[in-house]
Amino acid sequence: MTAVPYLSALTAVGALVLAAYFFGVVRKADPGNARMVELMEAIQQGARAFLRREYTYVAVFVVLMAVLIASFLDYGRPWGAIAYVSGAVLSGLAGFVGMTVATMANARTTQAARTGPQLALPLAFRGGAVMGFTVAGLALLGLSLAYIVFVQILEVDQAFQVVTAFGLGASSIALFSRVGGGIYTKAADVGADLVGKVEAGIPEDDPRNPATIADNVGDNVGDVAGMGADLFESYAGSIIAPIALAAFAFAGSFQERAVLFPLAIGAFGMVASILGAFTVKAKPDATSRDLSGALHRGTNVAAGLTVLLSFLFGYLFFSGVEGVENWWGFPVAVVAGLLVGTAIGFVSEYYTSDHYGPVRRIAKASETGPATTILGGISAGMVSVASAVVLIVIAVAVAFWAANIAIPGDDLSGIYGIALAAIGMLATTGVVVSVDAYGPIADNAGGIAEMAHLPPEVRAVTDSLDSLGNTTAAVAKGFAVGSAAVTALALFKAFEQAIIDAGGSISLDIGSVDVFSGLFLGAMLPFLFAALTIDAVGRAANKMIEEVRRQFREIPGLREGHEGVVPEYAKCVDISTSAALKEMIIPGGLAIVVPLVIGFVSIDALGGFLAGALVSGFALAIFMANAGGAWDNAKKYIEAGHHGGKGSEPHKAAVVGDTVGDPFKDTSGPSMNILIKVMTIVSLIFASAFV
Repeated sequence: MTAVPYLSALTAVGALVLAAYFFGVVRKADPGNARMVELMEAIQQGARAFLRREYTYVAVFVVLMAVLIASFLDYGRPWGAIAYVSGAVLSGLAGFVGMTVATMANARTTQAARTGPQLALPLAFRGGAVMGFTVAGLALLGLSLAYIVFVQILEVDQAFQVVTAFGLGASSIALFSRVGGGIYTKAADVGADLVGKVEAGIPEDDPRNPATIADNVGDNVGDVAGMGADLFESYAGSIIAPIALAAFAFAGSFQERAVLFPLAIGAFGMVASILGAFTVKAKPDATSRDLSGALHRGTNVAAGLTVLLSFLFGYLFFSGVEGVENWWGFPVAVVAGLLVGTAIGFVSEYYTSDHYGPVRRIAKASETGPATTILGGISAGMVSVASAVVLIVIAVAVAFWAANIAIPGDDLSGIYGIALAAIGMLATTGVVVSVDAYGPIADNAGGIAEMAHLPPEVRAVTDSLDSLGNTTAAVAKGFAVGSAAVTALALFKAFEQAIIDAGGSISLDIGSVDVFSGLFLGAMLPFLFAALTIDAVGRAANKMIEEVRRQFREIPGLREGHEGVVPEYAKCVDISTSAALKEMIIPGGLAIVVPLVIGFVSIDALGGFLAGALVSGFALAIFMANAGGAWDNAKKYIEAGHHGGKGSEPHKAAVVGDTVGDPFKDTSGPSMNILIKVMTIVSLIFASAFV
């Protein structure tokens, strides 16, 4: 069993080697003509400049948190602080690598689209796969090394608390990257859409629009770098939760196996993801459904292999172990999470794909104006929450039941089974993130096709890839937020055990004033967080809109498209950059500061607070992600020629709906799952200090 962390580290290295291979494939592809290369380099420069400034800001926060951990916690001097910084560095590195290859793959995907989707789809996917396998590989490698160093080699006191600090480091970067990147990309997107498409009546990504470069930069810093840090944190957190719970709650030979089994799941899930990635291919005459099937094939192959390997490793780990009556209960818990995660993904696809009724009904509603468009999207998002909640309850119930069968009469084993379900949801993170990161690459490819004045059939190919990308992004967000809900439950139980181990006590009696007050505060915080991030997008978008209007007004010949007249792209890039860095501080700080303040006042209130935030945050995340995706694809459905097509009144109404949905699906919604887990991990790490 002691070899398991080394095997998981070796598997992680294999994932990084695959990422390097895909990077080479993308780099060798043809980037197109001189104009396409010029646009690609402009996007690269803007993305790198933003990421450098963002990481400089976040580095200050990381240093302050490391000092706080070292000051308040015995195990924080120095190991907890070192683990925290390590998690932050690897999370930031994953985002940077993904953004680098995404800004390289966009023009190459555009060039490949000139021959059709059969080359463009695999190339965009491989660009996304660099991100996917870098995220999963670095997260699994970091956790494996943390276990090897702190638990096996140094045998430090409270070693598992130290490993948990690694997860907090990842969460810190993820929170700021998601919020900052989301504000950046949506400020540019809203400004570009409202002034360009609605007011000026010019196509999306038209080179006359001053906000187009900022919009394309935003796709990378928000939907690639931010998303990568998000999934890094989700994946690491899903593995840390059962490890921490097993370390606090169990003893004897079962404890060692229960601690190491999550690393084994990460290892064989990685192998399954690698094999699944090689099955993503497209035929020369592929339709949009064929393209969707090609991407789903990779995810489904990985999921099927993970099911088989779960039972194999479950038998090797738990068969014949003292106290375990039915070894298969733990693999069933893993598979329950995997199947429910996939089901949540399908729910997200149903509500966000233009192949199904909800999006088409929103497009139809656009015929009567923006108000009915917005109402249709809100309704679709809210309805989707019901399905997602029912599925999560099923996952929790099945996982608890299965683990209870494995060790009858032990509720803690049932909670451990729930934590395994969360890993099951993210076991195939490598291929899930690959499919998600493919979307921004396809979106950028369409922008470059428009700005480089390529033939309309090229843009038609990139639009079909982009529309599919909106759906795959919603699917990945469904996986992330579903795992967040289940992971947070396991982390909460570990927090409860940590309080008890530290000599304290915690009550979750809703009749207690402290618990009741905390419950309401927790339910409120996700709404406050969402409001702050939406307002941040609104303020930044206002500045962008004024700047785009100014340039159209003051630069002669720009709106008319006179030859040689070029917008001042750099000013729009600077507006988004400055606004994002300024606006991300307060929402990001809330997730750290509020649970610390409440925890030092009342542990019982903190317990209620975490429960309230988990429930309302999960519901808001699903609602916002699916409503935003539905509005976006309703707009694209109309642009494909339905309900009057581009430039029609329904199209203008759909653009308004898409504009409302932008901060929903790319800023506030995706940040919720990080918010839930950051607050729980902070509470777990500082449990002894609260006591």
